[in-house]
Parts: sequence; structure tokens; C-alpha cells
Amino acid sequence: MATKVDQVKVTLEPNDHPYRNGAWAPVFEELDSDNLKVIGEIPADIDGLYVRNTENPVHDSIGRYHPFDGDGMIHSIRIKDGKASYRNRFVRTEGFEAEQQAGGPLWAGIMGKPSDSKRPGWGAHGSIKDSSSTDVVVHAGAILSTFYQCGEGYRLDPETLDTLGTADWVPKDGISAHPKVDETSGELLFFNYSTKAPYLHYGVVGPDNQLKHIIPIELPGPRLPHDMAFTENFAIFNNCPLYWRQDLLDRGLRIPAWHPDEPTSFGIIPRMGQPEEIRWFNAKPTYVLHWANAYEEGDEIILDGYFQNDPVPLPLTNFPSGYESMGASIDLHSFKPELHRWRFNLKTGETSEETLFNDYPVEFGMINQQIVGQPYRYVYSVTGEPGWFLFNGLTKHDLETGEAEHYSFGEQRFGSEAPFIARANAQSEDDGYLISFITDLVQDRSECIIIDAKDITAGPVCTIILPHRISSGTHATWASAEQLS
Repeated sequence: MATKVDQVKVTLEPNDHPYRNGAWAPVFEELDSDNLKVIGEIPADIDGLYVRNTENPVHDSIGRYHPFDGDGMIHSIRIKDGKASYRNRFVRTEGFEAEQQAGGPLWAGIMGKPSDSKRPGWGAHGSIKDSSSTDVVVHAGAILSTFYQCGEGYRLDPETLDTLGTADWVPKDGISAHPKVDETSGELLFFNYSTKAPYLHYGVVGPDNQLKHIIPIELPGPRLPHDMAFTENFAIFNNCPLYWRQDLLDRGLRIPAWHPDEPTSFGIIPRMGQPEEIRWFNAKPTYVLHWANAYEEGDEIILDGYFQNDPVPLPLTNFPSGYESMGASIDLHSFKPELHRWRFNLKTGETSEETLFNDYPVEFGMINQQIVGQPYRYVYSVTGEPGWFLFNGLTKHDLETGEAEHYSFGEQRFGSEAPFIARANAQSEDDGYLISFITDLVQDRSECIIIDAKDITAGPVCTIILPHRISSGTHATWASAEQLS
């Protein structure tokens, strides 16, 4: 049974925008739903919370709409004792509440003119509001939602999804999406970037949700790092040669440019290190959205991530006029990302790199979170729908044997990032499950599927039917009952 909660003020009118229809059609109702219908049987040893963030607009845009302008909405499914319950809530950011009060949009958005914004943007994003709609993790007993161009970082109650406010340790320039939780230490590692020197900061928050460490990291100018990685003893940052043009920044425009003659550089620093301890390594030019994992091996740091073969792809030809470049900028097939490995020798200062698998496009990789920062064997990546920012399946890469297995979600079925759930008393690294939300356009419904990670080709061991069809989304996380407490 689904129960509606407080309704939000919605002014969004139906239109033909490619990312406001189909799998990306927004939902506006917030529900609590218990005793969900299950096809198959939920494994009895699963006890925790699956959480996904979503870009879900409630107002029409001032300028041309980009899907990353959408308001943050958290969807969660709590699983325990073979039963499941579902909740969804908007993230009540300062920008969301301001637009609710105004009854309409106040920011021009990613593709709008800065001068059209009715209020200044927050932090690094100029005319863009902090919608807290990109990433989501669970740390110190709370959900933390973040925004990809740096925002305030909003904490939510994992049981009710009520917005608790911003994290009080967030620095003035905010935090980027993709802070990292080290399940071994309980620490959260984060970074931010801005248009002002020193352009990057790095910090560590303890398991008690208190700031333990923060330092500036100098870069040559404004940059656009999207993700970071860590090992047992080090944090890793990147300076890719795709970044804002200074002449456009001076005009208030945040339009990135590709600099193929410049290397990709990586900064490696001890977890609690000082600025003077950072070591820089150069590699082939590319752009990387997400890293899979990193670990230490002798004198080397090994980093795995998704190397883009075409960071600035040509505009799509099948998109409505004015949106061709936007379509290409979020299409995995256009980027041609493939799983790649970098090795940084701390003794010699040398870098070596290689492609691990060339079965692109794969991205948004997840691993067994219990061994993040340590040597590992398996990566679970999503595959992309041609021409769209949609996920149509999963690939399991075995880094030891070089083999890959694939599972397709099915015709007109699109999923989310699929985190790993370790089985109780697991006997191997892949002894567990993968979990994902699915939006099914054929049956006009949404589901949560659970897959045996040891045999993804077999498909779901169970399918949990959600009370309404939800908008497509990307980043997600799993938190065990222990982490929730």
C-alpha cells in the first residue's frame, strides 16, 4: 500500500524535450510504500538500504533545459527479512525551497544565459542552482547527497528521507560529487574545485561526522575534476585537459574546452598529508568521469577508471534543434569510455598505462565496497543505450582472467548504477548481489532487481515492483544495516 505525503508545487508543463519524456519523465508525488509485490524471493540474508539520486525537475527552465538542472530526488528501498519498503523524497535544498516559495524557476541552468538568472548561483556553478541531484553516499548514519559542480552537501535521514540540512563541515567552496567512504576506517574523503586559486581543496571527515583534515591543492587554473580515488594510505586527484576557458569564465560562461596537447596529470598525497607532500604524474590526455578503484602494490599506486577515447564528441544528428551538443555530451557511446589502468611508481616517478578491456562503452563501475582501496578482482559496470544517457545492461569484468560477462536489462528497460551487496559469511569477493532500479517503458512501471553477482547472465533472482514509475537516474549506493546505525 502506498501513502502520499506532502505535495510540492509544480509548474512544469508537458513538452517535447528529449530528457523530460520517456525514461526521463519526472515524477512529482512522494510516497511511502510497504510490503511491495515481489516476483521471486528476496534473499533472506540481505539487510540494508538501496538509495539512488535522480534529476527530477518540478519547474520549467528559464533557458534551454539540461537534465542536470533537475531537482534532486532520492529513491530508496529498505530490505530486511525478505521484505521490502519504498520511499522517495525531493532533497529540500535552499534552491528547491526558494523556487517553491517563488512558484517558478530562479536559475538559468547549465545551458541558459547567466544574465537570465534571477538569483546568483552557489559556489562554482554561477547561474546554476545547487540541486544536490548527482551523487549519493551513506556516512555517519545519514544519507549525503551532492552536486557535480560543487554544492553544500545535504544530509537526509535514511529511514524517513527527511532533509536534515547541510553538512556543517562543508567548506565555503562546497564539495564536489563523489566523496568517498572508506568502510574500513569509517572516514569520508572529499574534494572541491572552484574558479579561484588555489582551485582545489581536499578533506577528510571522521566516522563521527567531524572534519579531521582539509588542505588546499594548487592547480594551474580552474579545472573540472569529477571524481577522486583512494588507497589504504593515499588520496588521488586528477587534472584532465578538459576544463573551462578563462576568457569565457570572465564573461560568466562555464563552457569547457578540450586541450589535447596537454597531459592528464594525477596528484597523489598521503591521506592526512600536507600540500608540499603531493606528487604529480603525467599520462596520456583524456577525460575520466569515474574511477573504479585504486590500491598499492610495492612502490606503485594502481588506479583503474574509464578512459574516454573522445572527450569532446561531435553533436548528435537525431536530437531536436539546439540540443544536439547536449545529447552528445551525456551519451556514453559518444565518449567511447573503456576500462583503463594507470600505474604510478612512487620511487621512480614514472607512469605506465594500459587498456584493460576495449568493450566500450562501459562506465559507472562498482566493486565490492568492503575492499575499496585494496587489491581486487571484479568490476561491475553499466552499458549505455546508443544516443542516450540511459543504462541498458551490466558488464562484469574479471581483472584476473580477462573475461567479461554481460546482462541486458531488456527492450526499453533502463537501469541505475548497481552497487554490490556482500552475502553474509561471503566465501569470495563476488559472493553477493547487485541491485538496481529499472524503468520499464513497455510495462510502464519501475522495479528493483537483485542479481546474483557470481552469475549475472542468469538475470534477477527477484524483482520488486515499485508503486509508481520513476524517472531514470544514475548514481546509487548500498548501505548495510550496520552502516545505517
